[in-house]
Amino acid sequence: MADSYANSSEYIKHHLTNLVYGQKSDGAWGIAHSPEEIKEMGFWSLNLDSMMFSIGLGLFFLWIFRRAAKKASTDAPTGLQNFIEMLIEFIDTSVRGSFSGKNPLIAPLALTIFVWIFLLNLMDLIAVDHIPWLASLMGVPYLKIVPSTDPNITFGLAISVFFLIVYYSIKMKGPGGFFAELAFHPFPKFMMPINLILEGVTLIAKPVSLALRLFGNMYAGEVIFILIAIMYSGGWALGFFGGALQLVWALFHILIITLQAFIFMTLTIVYLDMASQTDH
Repeated sequence: MADSYANSSEYIKHHLTNLVYGQKSDGAWGIAHSPEEIKEMGFWSLNLDSMMFSIGLGLFFLWIFRRAAKKASTDAPTGLQNFIEMLIEFIDTSVRGSFSGKNPLIAPLALTIFVWIFLLNLMDLIAVDHIPWLASLMGVPYLKIVPSTDPNITFGLAISVFFLIVYYSIKMKGPGGFFAELAFHPFPKFMMPINLILEGVTLIAKPVSLALRLFGNMYAGEVIFILIAIMYSGGWALGFFGGALQLVWALFHILIITLQAFIFMTLTIVYLDMASQTDH
């Protein structure tokens, strides 16, 4: 597919562009057909592909778990049931090791985060040209299939976790206790302005680091896959080398996508554990 583009730069730029819906310069709302139109739409625009794949994978996650639950059996468990039970046990162990309090939300939240982010990342193992090529046959100008390479998605996940951190901090410590945690630590009370700056930055850094870590790793992995795909247009020798390189990177990337989902989940548990502690 790289042969159909004027140069490698155009190919890379196309594959890193989202399918964006927003208001164009003439006032009409519609899908952007060029990077220039996307830029004109500004902040109030929607990345349709990221939303579609994120929601679709979320629904797939709910469907597969519901299906396993409905067919669960203690006499003759299926392979799917065994796999999900192993996954739930793994999540439960992680929560018990990182969360010291008692909160019925934490384990389901951790399971949702891990599985959902893993599925978002897993899309990176699909060949970069296949689905966008099929979409182009239907007149779709751009299509990014890996939602976690879109900072809007990763920040959306991280900000949701941030709201939970603030909610449980206020719930467990009270408004005064939460303010005291920000204003009176780590230095004495008379240094409250400095404390507020330091603790405020620390608080804001939590969702930012969550979002950027996931986005950065997945975006870099996607770029490498795109660069490898360009090699197929350089002749059979370079194409053969690209195929071998793609296989090696895909096998290594399985570890990366799993690790990124695990890190996001673990940090979420740790942050909520810190928010739930009242003895700070």
